[in-house]
Amino acid sequence: MILIKKYGASASLVLLFIIAWEIGARIVNLGFILPTPTDVLRKLWELKEPLFLEHLPATLLIIGIGLMLSIVCGVGLAIWMSVNRTVEKTFYPLMISSQTIPIIALAPIFVLWFGYSIWSKVVVTVLITFFPITVNTYDGLKATSKEYRELLLTMGASKKDLFFKLQVPGSAPHFFSGLKVAVTMSVIGAAIGEWIGAQAGLGYFSRRMMTQFDGTGVFAPIMILSAVGILLFVSVSLLEKRTLKWRKSE
Repeated sequence: MILIKKYGASASLVLLFIIAWEIGARIVNLGFILPTPTDVLRKLWELKEPLFLEHLPATLLIIGIGLMLSIVCGVGLAIWMSVNRTVEKTFYPLMISSQTIPIIALAPIFVLWFGYSIWSKVVVTVLITFFPITVNTYDGLKATSKEYRELLLTMGASKKDLFFKLQVPGSAPHFFSGLKVAVTMSVIGAAIGEWIGAQAGLGYFSRRMMTQFDGTGVFAPIMILSAVGILLFVSVSLLEKRTLKWRKSE
């Protein structure tokens, strides 16, 4: 009942969108451009073995490696910037500038550098997910209460105590906020990398179906990618609730 009350409006809106899509696609009647949802689901069932056994694992591997590297490097850089003013002035503007470059324009360059190996796709995923994790974690580390800091200092706390007992717990909500953005964007990054150059993966499969003018084949892996993004977001949200039990639920 709680889930229905909380997400009922969203579910209703999605259902209305699917119904409108079904009706509109039947009116257009051009399956190679706009297939109906039922046709996409039928195609998804027909291609379940190559999609779920071959291409989905390849995409999940790229997402997993990319997120792991972004978390380790992003949190590390955020901590470094929070304790060193020179590092902050050096890297923060560079991170902001990196977001002005279209990733789709860089993806072919990475294919030239790394070939069709997994690393060209991983680099694209890292570039997309690194920014929200780093910036949100950094903001959380810098947003700790001055009153609490002064209180701990008067109680004889060391810099180590301030970091682990004040900054880390205080920045955790910001980190999870950035991670929730990053996990959904990691799916986009992996798909872009596979679309540009790959030998396996859901993005690669969608591009291959496009060259064959198979509209249902293009939409089928997109539906899986969407489901993966939703599951990753929900997983991070559940992890956040279990980790930050001290936060008051809204």
